[in-house]
Formats: sequence, structure tokens, C-alpha cells
Amino acid sequence: MMKLLVATSKTQGARENDFNHCIEGELIWIAPCCDDGEDSPDSECGCSRSFAGLNSHHGTTTALVAELPDFTYSDYAEALRSSLAAQGWPADADEVATGLLAFTAGWDVGAVLERRSEWFAERLVPAPPG
Repeated sequence: MMKLLVATSKTQGARENDFNHCIEGELIWIAPCCDDGEDSPDSECGCSRSFAGLNSHHGTTTALVAELPDFTYSDYAEALRSSLAAQGWPADADEVATGLLAFTAGWDVGAVLERRSEWFAERLVPAPPG
């Protein structure tokens, strides 16, 4: 099974400038930063601290590493291809898919990740009370 990144609201609010405008559980990718985002992960636009939703085309500052049963590489590449095309990105979906799969291979399923430009870290998920 492949490990993929999906949008999550888990740990939202851990950072003062967190946001989640994605659909919970939608596939997300690591989009390139704009010039403003390159200067600071805390820039106004938020692109260098967020992941981008393939369906909503919006961002979130938290990503969940998940396994999706019966989801194939072809499904993943097609989801990326259609989303990137709809957003005007270059058509390099296979390269993006391969890169994202290599990236997620280094994380455990269930890990919640945050981004700070090119630096990524796992956020600790608090245990439920009681």
C-alpha cells in the first residue's frame, strides 16, 4: 500500500498562524513557494508553510500520512495530473507523484506533519483526556 499525504485538522492551532481550508482527508501535495514565501515561512500568503489540496485547491498547514486501500500509483498520478492541469501547473504529475511517494516513505502512517519552507517535522498529536 502507498503512503500518501491527506489534509487533516489534527493539531490545528499548535501554531498561531495555522490554517486549514482543505477538505478533511483530501489528497494534498507540496506546492512550490512564491517569492514572498521563499523569504519566510511566516509570510502573509502562507505558501511556504502549507500543503495544497488537489480537489479544493486550497491550503492547510497540517498533513496526515495515510494509506488508502486499493488506491494505485495510476490513480495517484491521474489525481495529481488533473489537479495540476486545472491549476495551471506544468504537467509533470509522474515526477510529482514519485517525489511525494519518496517523501512519505520516510514517515509513519498516522504522522501529522507541518512544513516550514523546505523543512518538515512531525507534530505530536495530544492524547485524548481521561
